[in-house]
Parts: sequence; structure tokens; C-alpha cells
Amino acid sequence: MLVAGLYGFFTGVLLCLTFGTVFFALIQTSLQRGYQSGISIAMGVVASDAFFVFCAVFGTSFLPQVTGFNQWMAGAGIVFLLILGVRNLFKMPVLQTQAPLEYKSRRLTRWKYFFKGVALNALNPINFVSWVTIATYLRTTGKYDLNEMLFFFGFSLVGVGLTEAALAIFAHRLRRFLTVRVVRIINVATGLVFMGVATNLIFTQFLK
Repeated sequence: MLVAGLYGFFTGVLLCLTFGTVFFALIQTSLQRGYQSGISIAMGVVASDAFFVFCAVFGTSFLPQVTGFNQWMAGAGIVFLLILGVRNLFKMPVLQTQAPLEYKSRRLTRWKYFFKGVALNALNPINFVSWVTIATYLRTTGKYDLNEMLFFFGFSLVGVGLTEAALAIFAHRLRRFLTVRVVRIINVATGLVFMGVATNLIFTQFLK
């Protein structure tokens, strides 16, 4: 259980470091409106991810039993991870230095920032597919039972929340380190990790 929780926590941290729309919106909001507004966005992201996790863990229980279903899901996960890995390897980072007009024109309430975090996270289909792929990997390769999966995903959400909150609090210090070169290196490293997990899935599900 403790190992599952530890893996889950670091998985949550890694999922936050994808330098997507949520990441930069969080940094920009914290710089423009203070860290509390950024934390509101972070809580919205956690709420959205919690819903995705629920669907990933329990959604398949409503599906009929189909022969080879796990293999089909593993195959879909492999394709997704390879695409995401290649995308990260060749994606050129673009750092936004100007805040959106929305942040300059009017002060949003914390609840509106919360729902902005929910929307930014939910409108990106990659987030949902990521959680489904992880759940499939844990079932098929990791052989996790339900309790271990709940422990894993519970700590994953803790990792997401703490990382997003830390980004909001330390936004001013992070901005000077987030050069194009640094983001490019992290993108490549993340892409290699995705491709490594996909390779492991290919071996354990189809070649072993």
C-alpha cells in the first residue's frame, strides 16, 4: 500500500509538469492576482482530476465483459503514450510573457478561478486519457487490486494538489528559470518517460 501511494504521489507530480495551458494559466494568474487565486485554479484542477480518476477506476465496471478487453485497452494506451511521447520530443515550447486580457480587465472571484481550473483541465482530452491509461496499466501490468488503486490515485491527487499549490506560491521565483531551453529539456525527458512506459506495456502485454 505504501509503495502504491509513493508511486501515485510522484505520478501526480509528473502529470503537473507537462507545461500545458493549466501550467501557464496558473503561473500567470498567481503573478497577476496573487498566489491565492492561483491556488483556487489548482483546487479546480484537482476536482476535475478526481472526477477523471473516478471514471477511470469505476467506469469499466459498467461495461460488459468482453474477451481481450484488457489487451484492447492496453493497446489503446500504448498508441496514446507513443503519440504523446513523440509529440513531447518534437514540441517546441512557447512561453507566454503577457497575461491574458481577462486577468487585466476585471478581478474574478475565487470561485470563478476555481471553475476556470476545472474548465481548463476538463477541456483537454489528454488529461482524461492519461488517467485511463494509468488505470489500465495498473490493472494489467501492475496487477493492482481495488484498494491499491484507490491508494495510488488518492496520493496522485495529493501530488497534483501540492504541486499546483507550490507552483502558485513560488510563481515569481519560477518565472526566471522557465527559459525555452529548460522547458525543452523537460519536454524531451517527459517524452522519453512516456515512450518507456509504452515499451514496457508492449513487452508485458504482447511479447511476454
